[in-house]
Amino acid sequence: MTELGDGTRCVRAGLPEPAPGDPFLPGPVFAAPYHLDPWQGPAGSPNGYGRPDNPTRRLLESAVGELEGGDCRVFATGQAAITGMLFTLLRPGDTVLLPSDGYFPVRAFATAVLETIGVRVVFVPTVGPYPSLEGVRLVLVETPANPGLDVVDVAALAERAHAAGALLAVDNTTATPLGQRPLDLGADLVVASGTKALTGHSDVLLGYLASRSADLIEAVTLWRTTTGAVPGAFDAWLAHRSLATLDLRLARQSANAAAVADLLAGRPDVTGVRWPGRPDDPAYAVASAQMRRMPGVLSFDLGDADRVSRFVEAARLVAAATSFGGLHTTADRRAQWGDDTAPGFVRLSCGVEDTADLVADIAAALDTAGPVSGV
Repeated sequence: MTELGDGTRCVRAGLPEPAPGDPFLPGPVFAAPYHLDPWQGPAGSPNGYGRPDNPTRRLLESAVGELEGGDCRVFATGQAAITGMLFTLLRPGDTVLLPSDGYFPVRAFATAVLETIGVRVVFVPTVGPYPSLEGVRLVLVETPANPGLDVVDVAALAERAHAAGALLAVDNTTATPLGQRPLDLGADLVVASGTKALTGHSDVLLGYLASRSADLIEAVTLWRTTTGAVPGAFDAWLAHRSLATLDLRLARQSANAAAVADLLAGRPDVTGVRWPGRPDDPAYAVASAQMRRMPGVLSFDLGDADRVSRFVEAARLVAAATSFGGLHTTADRRAQWGDDTAPGFVRLSCGVEDTADLVADIAAALDTAGPVSGV
């Protein structure tokens, strides 16, 4: 059978076999205890207690696992998934490589927690140069990196990591499994925030981890069960419902990002435009070879914080908000959250508005914002 397209896979992912009278996607199952078999106890049913067992959560895991190409476990948040992976795999004396230009809370967790329990943490830019990986337990990369959007060659890094006996984990938040499938490229684990483009409606906190290694999945599952870092049934149901439109949402977001990047690149009052889909972007060569589609996120610099504020205030279709990948276009000045970025650095997440409307609004807002303060 010919492989199904992205839209079809998103609509069908994780759905149970159809039966007359049943809904396409069953509603959320709200339960803490379940009826147990009087003789077999929890061994007699897949559901024994709500923390480790929930049918709504399992359907979502099946759906995300289909899209990522591995076995999946979902978590309460993306940060819960990443920290759970790190705690599962790392022990005192281990060395972990983390991106110096990736998601700031991961770096903060590494210095505040991992280093204090004896884990050696090495920070490396997404594009390198990478040190020797001999003696390294885990390499975590985020590609495209958030917020700078650099891209690393996953297949090449996986080969190098495995030759040194290290595991490679890829944060796939920005790309989503429709943008790239790191497990196909040789990664051992995929970790991501489902809060962002995967669910895309700005109403769910969610994280997940996927792998083709039964041992890694078993270890992560044990960690999640014992720590209780599970999403609620309604959040899991909302996330699964939202997956059906992922292909449609990404198509519009990517088209909007391409048009906005072209606009910004042509303006002398905007610098540092980054979007991996532009042929003149430093990440383009690797991204175009590795990724199946480009994200709806781009970045640029408006010179100072005041100009960013004036730009967002003047825009009708751009909201000031953190996170990305939602239906609404948002701008986030990352320095205010602790990222090591310039004061005027902006991460723009394109929503699903009409492209012409969004481009016109951003152009008008930049005109209204005027030059950098004092210029």
